Amino acid sequence: MDLGLKGCKAIVTGGTKGIGRAIATMLAEEGAHVGVCARNQAGVDATVKALKAKGVNACGAAVDVSKGDQVTAWVNDSAKALGGIDIVIPNVSALAIPNTPEAWRQEFEIDMMHTYYAVTAALPHLEKSKAGAIVVISSISGIEIDFAAGPYGATKAQLIHYAKGLACQLAPKGIRCNSVSPGNTYFEGGVWPMIEKNMPDLFKMALDKNKTGRMATAEEVANGAVFLASPRASFITGTNLVIDGCVTNRVA
Repeated sequence: MDLGLKGCKAIVTGGTKGIGRAIATMLAEEGAHVGVCARNQAGVDATVKALKAKGVNACGAAVDVSKGDQVTAWVNDSAKALGGIDIVIPNVSALAIPNTPEAWRQEFEIDMMHTYYAVTAALPHLEKSKAGAIVVISSISGIEIDFAAGPYGATKAQLIHYAKGLACQLAPKGIRCNSVSPGNTYFEGGVWPMIEKNMPDLFKMALDKNKTGRMATAEEVANGAVFLASPRASFITGTNLVIDGCVTNRVA
């Protein structure tokens, strides 16, 4: 299926590995021009090179997403380099789980505020787009109490609420906003291989909850996020897409 993304301009935070990298790659494969950011410049450079090899324009920068001025500058620089912005996908997470003041602060500043900064900076560009779309990456920890309840789960729930609010506010302007809540996602360099190695009991507990017998791949999560960002999802806004292989037990 042609998602209608050819020539669109998209930006993805945390776009150099895991879910973010898979999203950026899929966007490029669909013909979209892509801007990414991450903490490590070498990772950004390698990702931009790989995206350009797919025949699209790409740009990137090393950014501390907890700093609003850096996020805003990156968004505007990306708009200049790409010729506008049609799609915004805030993906970075602090993954701060302990119930400590520092973890609560990290989750709010990185997960919530970086999403706010990116969306706010991008809005003037999205308003000029004929296919403006925002896809916020949340988590099943935001819809169901699990071992990550606390700062991580509460902030992910806040992101879903924020996305729904944006959908309602921006619908009259033709800008869609949805969120995606992945379940446990296994990819090289991610948290689950680390847990598998260092906390085998926790890994087994998590794996046992996956009714499919496995965790998601980053590409499987990207499939849903990129579809929601695309013109093919033109009448889907205000939804939270759960991609979890039925690990959750919610009815609604």
